[in-house]
Amino acid sequence: MLAIGSDHAGYPLKLEVIKHLEERNIEYKDYGCYSADSCDYAVFAEKTANAVASGECEKGLLFCGTGVGISIAANKVRGIRAACCSDEFSAEATRLHNDANILCLGARVVEPEKAIKLVDLFLDTEFSGEERHIRRIAQITDIENRFCK
Repeated sequence: MLAIGSDHAGYPLKLEVIKHLEERNIEYKDYGCYSADSCDYAVFAEKTANAVASGECEKGLLFCGTGVGISIAANKVRGIRAACCSDEFSAEATRLHNDANILCLGARVVEPEKAIKLVDLFLDTEFSGEERHIRRIAQITDIENRFCK
């Protein structure tokens, strides 16, 4: 299951991606927001990130105006590695190298067609499992454990 969330700026792009997920028969749970009315991205980043961190959902997608604010908020949840991407190389590499579990996209940065390509790359790319990447993720987790009490 995939967790999805957005703020008002990301809402239209979220709807486009949901159509694509449904065409691919990918199950998802939408953690809001549910309209283009102004709202705060941190609320929906936290809900979505908690679903991924708890194991309720395997991965997540988050959308806001730039993808940056919502990624910062999601990364405050222990166990989350949210990556804001706007190009194919980064969307693939963040899965291969970082085992990122949430992809964040900016609706004011990425056109819907490109967003769908990035989502597909993110969802279809497996973590490489290479020792050097495992070591680096462990270092990130160590920092998280020391500073996020």
